[in-house]
This record gives sequence, C-alpha cells and structure tokens, in this order.
Amino acid sequence: MLVSHYLDTPESPFLSPLKVATTLSLQLQDLADSAHVHRNALAARPHSPKVQALLRSILRVVSATTEVFGDQDIALTWIRNEPVPAFRHKTALDLVLEGRAEDVVFYLESVSGGFVG
Repeated sequence: MLVSHYLDTPESPFLSPLKVATTLSLQLQDLADSAHVHRNALAARPHSPKVQALLRSILRVVSATTEVFGDQDIALTWIRNEPVPAFRHKTALDLVLEGRAEDVVFYLESVSGGFVG
C-alpha cells in the first residue's frame, strides 16, 4: 500500500480525510465522529492531530489486512463487511472507528501466524 496515494498533495506530509473516506466508502461524518471533531473540521483543519491519528490508524489496519490477504480490494471488503467473531461480530472498520486499531492488527497477526481464526 502506498501511503503517498492518501496524502493531501504529493508534497504534503498530511493524510487526506476525503481520500481515506473514499477508499473505505465512508461518510466524512463517520470519520469526524470517530476523531471526535466536528465534520467541518475535516475540511477546515484536516491536519489536526486527532484527525491525522485516526487516518494513520485506519491506514495501518488497511496495510496489515492487505498483507494478510495479499490483495487490497479483498482486504478493504473484509475490513468493511466481515463480522469478526472474536470481537462480538463487529467489523474491523467498526473496531478502528472505536479506537481499537491495535486490537485489529494484533488479531490479524494472530490469524496470519495460525493462532486464531
């Protein structure tokens, strides 16, 4: 996964909320709610630490999932749609938006290592 694809501009060090939301078929309001900012903040202050931390977490999960599945399209479908029994049948996206990206990454590492499944 190329993080540069998700930057505001090629020269920018900041991730674009719109590009990340589009990739995951999310509404900007969902990102704003998860980052605990007003929806307008995504446009007015996309560089805020809260927004950037959420976007980094999302992309970390996308990257880890792509590594496990070997294909980004399959990974994105899994992230959005597959209920994970180990997490009360929440999707990986639900967990990430709740601030539990590390739990998803740990789960994926366990699955790829053959420990859980």
